Amino acid sequence: MSSAITISPQMASKMLGEGALLVDIRDPQEYAREHIFQAQLYPLGELEKGMKISGVTPTSKVIFHCLSGMRSSKNAERLVQAAAPAQVYLMEGGINAWKTAGLDVEIDKRQPLPLMRQVQISAGTLVLLGVILGYLVNSGFFLLSGFVGAGLLFAGITGYCGMARLLMKMPWNKKST
Repeated sequence: MSSAITISPQMASKMLGEGALLVDIRDPQEYAREHIFQAQLYPLGELEKGMKISGVTPTSKVIFHCLSGMRSSKNAERLVQAAAPAQVYLMEGGINAWKTAGLDVEIDKRQPLPLMRQVQISAGTLVLLGVILGYLVNSGFFLLSGFVGAGLLFAGITGYCGMARLLMKMPWNKKST
């Protein structure tokens, strides 16, 4: 079995011009908000379930990317299996490096921010608000910051994030039909 070769975004762009297939392994929500024009979406979760990249041959070149390159590199063996028998490449730095290199992406600003960014913004706002109100109004507001911190600790330990669950129910995160 062949192994994956790591390439730069510039090299990936050149290879796309020569007919390589670019595969985005991020979640559908991430892809909907922002993606490289030529990229086809094959979410990592589906590839882990055994989904194969369609239409590849032994002479095909398949380039995988994610947000920062971490998911791609950690799952390189699985990606090689999903694209067999093609030669597999991993784009170093993911879509973030692609943008840093000055290469174009398609952005749909109507899509909500990724859920984890929403959690970070909400948690940060509540902690800051608790500290400010604790100093200016009543020291009881410091409990708000403590409550949010405890929630984040619980989420990190258990993998269950109540704030993320709540934010998923917000109208801007509902899929429109």
